[in-house]
Amino acid sequence: MQIPIFTVDAFTNRPFSGNPATVCLLENDLVENLHQKIATEMNLSETAFIRKLHPGDDFTKSSCFGLRWFTPANEVPLCGHATLAAAAVLFHVQKNINSVLTFMTLSGELKARQVEDHIVLDLPLYFTYPQVLQEVEELIKAAVGDMVVQDLRYSPDTKKLLVRLSDAYERSVLEELQVNAQSFLSAEKTGKVKGLILTLKGNSSGKHKGHDFYSRYFAPWYGVLEDPVTGSAHAVLSSYWSEQLGKKEMLAFQCSRRGGELKISLRNDGRVDIAGQMAIVLKGNLTF
Repeated sequence: MQIPIFTVDAFTNRPFSGNPATVCLLENDLVENLHQKIATEMNLSETAFIRKLHPGDDFTKSSCFGLRWFTPANEVPLCGHATLAAAAVLFHVQKNINSVLTFMTLSGELKARQVEDHIVLDLPLYFTYPQVLQEVEELIKAAVGDMVVQDLRYSPDTKKLLVRLSDAYERSVLEELQVNAQSFLSAEKTGKVKGLILTLKGNSSGKHKGHDFYSRYFAPWYGVLEDPVTGSAHAVLSSYWSEQLGKKEMLAFQCSRRGGELKISLRNDGRVDIAGQMAIVLKGNLTF
């Protein structure tokens, strides 16, 4: 059996930066346990599977497809960067003729469209609620030690904990922070956290001016110690920082070693547009 396979670096315009995802184009349904086996073999934070919804569908002409995402450990309900990667393969490799693509996913319908050299994802917007420090104190300590935490929020829809560091810190402090994400697993006692976001307000002056906020994202509960650039985390960060900054249009930067930039626009229908660039770095076939 042969499956066309691609590696796409998302939220960047340069190869070997941004967040890599594997994309598989499925002509026919795959035996269920093969999805996980392939994702484990690829060993990237996400492997996306695009499938045809009807027998007559075509990767070049159809506008609606099924989409699933797997980490090396399990299936996940939402992955932004792998959705951007999937759209990039359809638009740029398959030369799909539609201006908007719709993906049927575990998080409902997601749409992707091309705007100049960006792909814009229409994602759900997730709200956060104040989180009591005592419940997650050990986890916070494992993540940031004695650093000053300015705000603490929880997103029940995504099970993500948002930790905002003090405005007194520079971006470099977040970038250089040594995080042992493996230790989160034993430090998290509530059972309700499946992802941890560290975030920092942007700096309007200095060499990095222009970014409204910075972040790093850790998900050892899904087998991903640190994710380089995370669309789904920004579906949480967007609502938080929009409220804090009083802005609906924002530019964000995720400060992982690879790094990546996201353009954010809150919509009037309660969703969020997250745009990024991409670089396709590998094309081939899985053979088994």
